[in-house]
Amino acid sequence: MAFMYITLKVSPVVTEQGTSAYAFDLSQVSLTSGRFLENQQRTLTYLKWVDVNRLLYNFRANHKLSTNGAAKNGGWDAPDFPFRTHMQGHFLTAWAQCYATTGDTTCRDRAKSFVAELQKCQANNAAAGFSTGYLSGFPESDFSALEARTLSNGNVPYYAVHKTMAGLLDVWVHIGDTTARDVLLALAGWVNTRTGKLSTSQMQNLMGTEFGGMNEVLANIYHQTGDKKWLTAAQRFDHAAVFDPLASNQDKLNGLHANTQVPKWIGAAREFKATGTTRYRDIARNAWDITVKAHSYAIGGNSQAEHFHEPNGIASYLTTDTAEACNSYNMLKLTRELWTLNPSSTTYFDFYERTLMNHLLGQQNPADSHGHITYFTPLIPGGKRGVGPAWGGGTWSTDYDSFWCCQGTGIETNTKLMDSIYGYDNSTLFVNLFTPSVLKWTQRSVTITQTTTFPVSDTTTLKVEGVGDWAMNIRIPSWTSNAEISINGQKVTGVSTTPGSYARVSRTWTSGDVVTIRLPMSIRTIAANDKSGVAAVAFGPVVLSGNYGSSASVKRTSDSSLDFTASANGQNIKMGPFYDAQGFNYNVYWTMAS
Repeated sequence: MAFMYITLKVSPVVTEQGTSAYAFDLSQVSLTSGRFLENQQRTLTYLKWVDVNRLLYNFRANHKLSTNGAAKNGGWDAPDFPFRTHMQGHFLTAWAQCYATTGDTTCRDRAKSFVAELQKCQANNAAAGFSTGYLSGFPESDFSALEARTLSNGNVPYYAVHKTMAGLLDVWVHIGDTTARDVLLALAGWVNTRTGKLSTSQMQNLMGTEFGGMNEVLANIYHQTGDKKWLTAAQRFDHAAVFDPLASNQDKLNGLHANTQVPKWIGAAREFKATGTTRYRDIARNAWDITVKAHSYAIGGNSQAEHFHEPNGIASYLTTDTAEACNSYNMLKLTRELWTLNPSSTTYFDFYERTLMNHLLGQQNPADSHGHITYFTPLIPGGKRGVGPAWGGGTWSTDYDSFWCCQGTGIETNTKLMDSIYGYDNSTLFVNLFTPSVLKWTQRSVTITQTTTFPVSDTTTLKVEGVGDWAMNIRIPSWTSNAEISINGQKVTGVSTTPGSYARVSRTWTSGDVVTIRLPMSIRTIAANDKSGVAAVAFGPVVLSGNYGSSASVKRTSDSSLDFTASANGQNIKMGPFYDAQGFNYNVYWTMAS
């Protein structure tokens, strides 16, 4: 379908192939209340507070410019850390998203001034002894070592460069900054020149080292510019050892570093949309199906110790280092890409809701005004949030001494929490998530205001302002039953509300129409794939946590909050939403009584 509305500052020039629906631009949806908005606000406080000169230190030092007296960072941005400056790309994306979602000029100005400083670094390459276009916080010789397979110290240079490129792209697209475009295309040109000199076997060997989503960002540059050299460069990063099994729907993930793989799959989806080559689509779809069905915990996260294990290995891997947050961030990006190819399936947003609500929402520390995050989400009995990698001290992230990968994706997640609540095609509005928000459907001069306390309440309302003939497709989650839809107080008849489908309400809308959606919730269990006697307990979409208990004893104690009690070893224990399990030891998976 060639139909597409775009409200980005800089629109792509290439029409996506195979796409049937679209997510709204960030500028069209705003959060109005609730936990999502609270998470966003904490992250925005940090983004507007952090010292930009400290973030520029390694770029300036590496490109032989004055560091302007800035202090050095610690953690993954310390001057001696192998892939320092990966984090700055995440800041560029988060600042750009902040501006797109809120219109905050401080975030806009920080992004633009940061890019201007990066341009100065890039312009000094000759003096620094680097090739034209190079831009990083570590020397270009690291790439020579990578190509020679002599790279050490755990360095992943293309991973870091990918983050910089993705951040520059977002500043260009969301803010319209042409300097970001120029710096990006110069850096992409450096990548193209360097990889263009390598043989196919050299490139395949190089990809044995994590390289982020290089195929994704280069394909995105092609979408933005229409220049096919960027698509050619993207396809050099097609990793055959991973893509070939997935193309034939084989699960060969056991032993692979999980977050190394997911960005490649997002790239495959973007390459499909650029070329129409169905093999790319199959790789992305099969990867998603395999990961969600055979490698994901009840909270939607995946991996243990950052790695995939044997298919269906769930109960066997309930440890302190489960569910790396980067993986879920990237799985949600992949989910969104795939939904646009098949918007009639609610499977994608059932997973999206499950993962966003039960993993990433609680990844942020609500007691921290800067919204710091946990790297892993422990699922070991008696686990506790705030567990980071051993090299990070095993705690929540910090202002300047962590800068883990998950801290980077965390600031991105919490500046785009509204990005998939709604979707559209040329005749339909899709309601995918139930969150207090306002949609400005400017293409139809329609505003939708969603009001709800979901998931505390099972009901949400959508007020329509504006007129017109179009359909509203409302996701009826697979976890509900007997869902009801009313318009202006009258129950809608003749519309299917089968769980796991979209209920389609098509009518001539008038300003002031109110759609009420009720999605009854009940206690349910989510058994571990490899051990049916071990299961998590959920209420509707919400995974609950506590100490120990059997699902039969779980009872709700309040209609105004998600408070529950359960029986464990003859004692009563309290249970509540896992995303609120902060500051105490919890349990998510239980051994079930018969």
